Amino acid sequence: MAAHGVEALYSDRVKALAADIPRTARLAAPAATVTMTSPLCGSRVTVDVTLDGDRIGDFGQTVRACTLGQASASILARHVVGRPAEELRTVAKTLKAMLKEGAPPPAGEWSDLAVLAPAQRFKSRHGSILLAFDAVVAALDDIQGHRPDETPAKGLPDTMRV
Repeated sequence: MAAHGVEALYSDRVKALAADIPRTARLAAPAATVTMTSPLCGSRVTVDVTLDGDRIGDFGQTVRACTLGQASASILARHVVGRPAEELRTVAKTLKAMLKEGAPPPAGEWSDLAVLAPAQRFKSRHGSILLAFDAVVAALDDIQGHRPDETPAKGLPDTMRV
């Protein structure tokens, strides 16, 4: 029988991802550093990003978030290096649509994000889940010198350095 309600949010897979977050060392010379805080829950993520052409060259992060935010940051860190910048923007939009509109989860290497789909019914959790992805997109925008028309989902940039 499937778990319902809040307990469905904290599956063994979510807890395992949150307990094992890769790439938690900060980069010595990032092209951009972005710190974002979710105003609703206070979760805070700092990401360091470098680009190699149009692909993520290196990535580091500091995550102070709830279990769901940690799980999301863990999935991001497992796949981010070597991925095209535009792919990260697309995955962030797809994750947001999954949470806010019930859209299908990201596919392929990003399919682990489906484990966060039960949070769709809990809007108070969306900001923390989106935080690391919003921070990476903001860092990419800094590096690539453009800002999309749409502001990051729930995260508010605290500091940005190029």
